[in-house]
Amino acid sequence: MPIPLYQAKAELFRTLGHPVRIRVLELLQDGPKLVRDLLAEIDVEASNLSQQLAVLRRAGLVESTREGAATRYALSTPDVADLLAAGRRILGTVLTNGGDLLVQLQADRRDG
Repeated sequence: MPIPLYQAKAELFRTLGHPVRIRVLELLQDGPKLVRDLLAEIDVEASNLSQQLAVLRRAGLVESTREGAATRYALSTPDVADLLAAGRRILGTVLTNGGDLLVQLQADRRDG
């Protein structure tokens, strides 16, 4: 018996509920990246990044390809970038008190 759509959506949002996973997805919006390049941009241990990439891959949000000894990751669909953009818009709308996060969201919108 297939799971209900609302349950599948809840699982998707649970997958997105980790800062490292969100950061990886943000970085992959610019195009595919090797794991070593992701490590250079994210302040986590290699084993932690590997675990988070595995979660994203199992959820179908990223795809991986082997290039010799290296692995390159990419978003599985442009819809993932659209979802991240929608998240920024929602946060911008609900944050009405002009705090640091709102300023950061506005700067991010200008930068890309």
